[in-house]
Order: sequence, then structure tokens, then C-alpha cells
Amino acid sequence: MTALSPFEKSTSIPIPTEFEIDGMSCASCVARVERAIWALPGVNTASVNLATERATVTFKDVVDIGSVLRAIESAGYQAKTETREFGIEGMTCASCVARVEKALKAVPGVIDASVNLATERATIRLATSAVQTSALETAVRNAGYDVRRLAATATEEPKDHRAAEISKLKALLIVSAALTLPLFLLEMGSHFIPGVHELIMDTIGMRNNLYLQFVLASIVLFGPGLRFFRTGVPNLLRWTPDMNSLVVLGTTAAWLYSVVATFAPSVLPSGTVNVYYEAAAVIVTLILLGRFLEARAKGQTSQAIKRLIGLQAKTAFVSRNGEFVEIRIEDVVVGDLVRIRPGEKVPVDGVVVTGISYVDESMITGEPVPVEKAVDSEVVGGTINTNGVFTFTATKVGSDTLLAQIIKMVEAAQGSKLPIQALVDKVTGWFVPAVILAGALTFAAWFVLGPSPALSFALVNAVAVLIIACPCAMGLATPTSIMVGTGRAAELGILFRKGEALQSLREADVVALDKTGTLTKGRPELTDIDVRDGYAEAEVLQLVASVETLSEHPIAKALAAAAWERGIRVLPVADIQANPGFGIEGSVNGRKVLVGADRAFQKAGIDISRFSEKAAALGDQGKSPLYASIDGNLAAIIAVSDPVKETTPAAISALHALGLKVAMITGDNRRTAEAIARQLDIDEVVAEVLPDGKVEAVKRLRTDGRSVAFIGDGINDAPALTEADVGLAVGTGTDIAIESADVVLMSGDLTGVPKAIALSKATIGNIKQNLFWAFAYNVSLIPVAAGVLYPVNGTLMSPIFAAAAMAMSSVFVLGNALRLRSVNP
Repeated sequence: MTALSPFEKSTSIPIPTEFEIDGMSCASCVARVERAIWALPGVNTASVNLATERATVTFKDVVDIGSVLRAIESAGYQAKTETREFGIEGMTCASCVARVEKALKAVPGVIDASVNLATERATIRLATSAVQTSALETAVRNAGYDVRRLAATATEEPKDHRAAEISKLKALLIVSAALTLPLFLLEMGSHFIPGVHELIMDTIGMRNNLYLQFVLASIVLFGPGLRFFRTGVPNLLRWTPDMNSLVVLGTTAAWLYSVVATFAPSVLPSGTVNVYYEAAAVIVTLILLGRFLEARAKGQTSQAIKRLIGLQAKTAFVSRNGEFVEIRIEDVVVGDLVRIRPGEKVPVDGVVVTGISYVDESMITGEPVPVEKAVDSEVVGGTINTNGVFTFTATKVGSDTLLAQIIKMVEAAQGSKLPIQALVDKVTGWFVPAVILAGALTFAAWFVLGPSPALSFALVNAVAVLIIACPCAMGLATPTSIMVGTGRAAELGILFRKGEALQSLREADVVALDKTGTLTKGRPELTDIDVRDGYAEAEVLQLVASVETLSEHPIAKALAAAAWERGIRVLPVADIQANPGFGIEGSVNGRKVLVGADRAFQKAGIDISRFSEKAAALGDQGKSPLYASIDGNLAAIIAVSDPVKETTPAAISALHALGLKVAMITGDNRRTAEAIARQLDIDEVVAEVLPDGKVEAVKRLRTDGRSVAFIGDGINDAPALTEADVGLAVGTGTDIAIESADVVLMSGDLTGVPKAIALSKATIGNIKQNLFWAFAYNVSLIPVAAGVLYPVNGTLMSPIFAAAAMAMSSVFVLGNALRLRSVNP
């Protein structure tokens, strides 16, 4: 579809919006979707095409994309959506964020838009193919801001636009300060430095002094200060004022009043002929100083992303025609044979073909100990080879590498908005207009009720109100803390896939852990096998291992490995049948073999009471008892034990230190589960849980309004990870588990859980400090600038002090957020 300008939606010509739809297969599907869309209020026309799999919809008045998407889903189909990102230039405060979001949401086809002041990015969710990029860019430009296309891949070095902005601000600040200093000395020196007034009168005279101040102030205002006018004036004319508009109003008012006092003093009432050139110039200089410091601090908040991008190798040695040649990283393709020498960075992801070495993966996992790599080991781009030489086959390149995905995750988390941001968004929409109104009321009150000269008092106090208000601090309070917090987490091997998890993780009451592969190493070992009279141990193990060889379950692999270690050959199996959570059965040389937990034997009607005491003893030792039957007769009891990870006890102690309850969810029988719980000091146990019962277990733990964080690593953990208030996936687990999680622990080390929670608490605490400062600053100082203390003790605020306070308020917020870089949970 050719998307139109966001402002065209109010015209009388209906604007078509197209939706791509998945799942339609026949004419009845088309009719069903059309009926669902037609039923919506405000829909003018709806046409669904089966061949193109698209719905074309026009609206009578207001375009409501969300309702159409919900209607398509309610009809049983799925509308395709996509996400696009742009860099936004020219934003200075929270009002700018609200304005850009409003402009983007007004574009037909846009479902939602989120703009981040700290990252200077817009993330737009829209119906696939419904909006052209040019329509989004036009909407942003019409709102008074500029658009910057982002790098094509996450690991691509971005053009450092922020460095250019810092350099530009530095130059403007130097020029402005150089011109403002003599102006300030000319005006304020006359009042406070003995002899300066006489010196001016005896040399250039008062009239030439005023002319000189006029020239200097005009150059400052319309030279370095022109950047405020370029954004502020158009926004004023659109009736959408921002921070720049406040600066323009305040400085222009002071400058214009001074111009009148200089060139037409007779127009002003007696006793009010004063000039405020120095105020206008100093305000511009101080705000430029604030912007300069703010830009530098913003640059530091994104250091984590820059470091991650810096991990990417620039070149790779790839086999070409039998020789290894150095090529650019962009030219490496899947299937290339890559050589790595000591000290070199691994350029892309792959699998080792030849050689043995140790690779430092600390930059990805946070673990300092190098990991051994041999044939068939996986290597990750961005890690560093330590001492050996090896070759590997490239399996993932470009934006598909783990490093690129990590950068993408971190950027997504940094650009997200937390629920705590909702209050700021509500306030910023009306903040700047309210400040302009407060400035106008201040002027009127002082002009009508103030002492003589009332006009001068009215002007100075109104300018102070306009200048001291700072929506910048409110806009930066949340996103800067998120940027630094998620960046610090990435350095520790903790990836917040969703920014919201920063807030919800802090609120967790219970941490629920899957046992196998999370608390334990996930590599069970056979510890006991006790056979009944009439059965040989080797024979039973051979039959059991033959059946279990066909299963992917860790316990099955342990039994198969035990047979292989003892030199026992497995036999062919027929009629294999696996029952997840129960066991596995099959036919080996005509003999029916069943291996599984006690519930599998209860289901099969096979009595296992003969081994009840043995099972209890094994359970008390933390071992998992299993049973084996041959041709319907109980043959043996088998025990396996999954060693607990070395770091698990310390992680659980750390969770307890944070005041959290720890629960274990496992398919083991209760006796075994409780033995492990006693060993690890776990508070709650949910035992004998079938693979599909973990969701119910999470729901059970959530009773009494408790918030649950669930940690898992397997495919069968994905539903529970989604159901929990916060899902944390162990990075060594399956892709499905990672995709279902809110947080990923790259190292597979459980100590990452308390670290993640501590970081969450620190980040949210930092955000609250920033918000308190931003709101307290504005709530307390705007009335002071208006002069409420004057009747009490004669206190008035100079516009120059107001400018300094405003400039430093956003710098304070940024500086406070940067403290998170040193957090060491």
C-alpha cells in the first residue's frame, strides 16, 4: 500500500489500509474475515483477497488498526505485523518524545510507537506492508524533528552522530561563552565592581555601552542560540511547544525588552528603562553548557553497546582455493572454513573441525575461565582464542550470530518503556503548555500587584519561570537508567530480552527452579542397579539401554552411556512407545521391556512394593529411583543421580539473602525431591510434576498474590517461562526456552539469578531517585521562580540562576544513572 501523510487521514477521501493475513485457505475463510471486519464501528469498506492473502480496509473517520487486528484474530486468523526502528534527531525533552510518538501513531497502519529520549530511537509496530517508510519519516519531519536510518546489522559500526553533535555543541559553547563574558562584565561589573561604571562612562559612554551589549547579545542569541529558534519557533507556531520554545520565549522576551529600552526608552513607563542583554546571553550559554554535558553523559550511557560492537572481529582468515586468506568479516558466508590462531578473535559462530584450544568466552558469558574447544565444539563470534590453533566451519554470520542477537536484545531492552514511565508520559503531554501559562500568569500577577517598577519585576520573574522549567530531566529519568542498567547486565552475562523484566523481576517473591539442567548439571549418572532373583544385571542393563537409546531424555542417555562404558552392546528395538513423564517401553528380541517411574508401573498394573524400602533409601540419598520390567514382570530397580552444579548452593544462599523464597519444580518422586531440597536449603518443593504440569505448578506457587520468577532451560520449560511473572532461561538451554524467557543467563550459572534481581532492584531504585529529583525540582523551583517567597523574605530568582539550575538538572539525572555502571551485585 502507498501510505499517505498522517495528516491526510482527516480528509473526506477514505484512506485504504492493507493487512496481510496468515491462515486463510478457502472462500469461507475470506467471508469469515470480511464479516469480522465489517462488524467494527467506523469501517467504511472491507475487502479480503485470498490470492494475495490481504485485507483492504477503509475507515469512515478514525483509523483504528488495533480493532481490525483483534477482529482478524477473533475470526481465527493472524494478521502479520512487523517492527521498524529509526534514529530521531532534535529531541531535547519529554515533550519532544510525546510529540513524535503522537505523530507516528497517527500514520494509518501504525499499531503502536515508542520513542526513547536516551537512545534517540523510535520503535514502531505496524501492520506488515501497510506503511511505507517514507510516510513514517514524513510524519516525524512534520512534527519538527529529523530521521536517521540505523545500521543494517547489529554488529555494524554505527556512524557516531553523537560525537559530531558533541563537537558541534562544544564549538557553539566556546563562541557563546567568549561573547557572553565581556557582556556579563559590562553589565554586572557596573553594579558590583567598584570603578567599572566610571571606567565605562569615561571611555565608551553609556549609550555606546548599550549598543555594544546589543550587538554582543544579538550575536549570541541568533548565532549559537539559533538552534533553539529553529526548533522552538516552529513548534510554537504548531501550538506544540517544547523545551526549546521555553528558551526562545524567555530569551526573546529579555532581549526585546532590552532593545526597546535601548532604542525607544520613551515607550516604557518611568523607572522601568532597564536592559537584560546579559540575562539573554547567559541563559543561552548556560543551556548550551547543559546540552554539551548532557550529550557527553548520554554518550557514556551507551558504552555497553559500543563495547559489544567492538567485540566483533574486522577480518577473518578463510580457506580459498586451498589457502587461508584474510577477508573482511562481511564477506564470510555460512560453510566457510575459518582458521583461528592464538590471540585472535573468533569472527563468526561455528563448529570446530580440527584442532584443540581454550577460548575466553567471558565477554559473552561473564565467566572468566577459558573453555576447552575440540572437534564438534561450538564457538561464538567475538570470543578470544587463547593458546591453540583450530579451524571451524562458519554456521552463523552477520545478523544471525549470537553476538548480533545479544546486541539486538540489549538494544530492544534499552529502548523499551517500563510501567513506571506511565506517570511521566501523562505529565509531559501538558507540562510545557502549563509552564507557558504559569509564565503568563506570573507576568500578569507581578504587573498588576507587584511593587514599582512593576513591568521590570513582571518581566524578570516570568522569564525565570520559563527558563527554570525542565522537562528534560523528566524525559531522561527512566530511559537513561534502563540503558546503563541493561548494559551493565550484559557485561555480567545477563540479557534482559524485555525491558519490563527490569521492573517485574524486582517485585518477585518466589524464585521457582526447574531441577534438571538448572539446579543440576543435566547429565545424570547411573549409580545403582538392583535386580530380582532370576535376572542377571548385565542382561537387564542391556535390555534397558537398548530401549533407552532411542530416547532423548537425559536419564535415558545416562543409562545408555552406562551400558556403553561396561562394554554392553545394545540390541535392535521394535514397537517403541515413549510416555513423557512416565517412561518408555519397547520390544527387544521379542521381550517386552518397560522402564520408568513408579507411576508408569502403577499405570501398567505391575506391583513394585518389593523394592519400596530400597526406593525410600535411594530417595533419601537424593537419587531418582526407576524400575524395569521384562514381559510384565518386575525385574530391577535402577537409580540415577544428577550432580548438583557447584555454584547452585551459593546462588540459593544469595537468593535467600535477598529475602526471596526458593521453590523447586521436578518430576522426581517426593522423597527424592525433598532430599535434594534439604541438601540445598530449598523452601518449597513441587514434586512428581509431569512435563505439561509445570504451568500449573507456577500457578500454584502464585497463590496469595505472590509474584513468581521461573528459571528453566528445556523445551518443556517454555510454557512455564511464559506463564511466570518473569521467565529466566539458562543460556546453555534450548532456543525455544530462550525465546520464551524475559531474561537470559548466558553462562548457565545460577548465580546469575541473584545478580539479575540485584541489578533490577538497583536500576528501579535509580529510576525512582531520578524521577523524584525531576519532579521535586520542577514542583519546588517553578513557584520560587514565580516569586512566591518575595512576600515572605524578599527572595527573587535571577533568570541567570534559573538557566544554571535547569542546565544542571538533566546533567544530575544522567550522572546518577551512570552510577549503575559500577554496580557489582
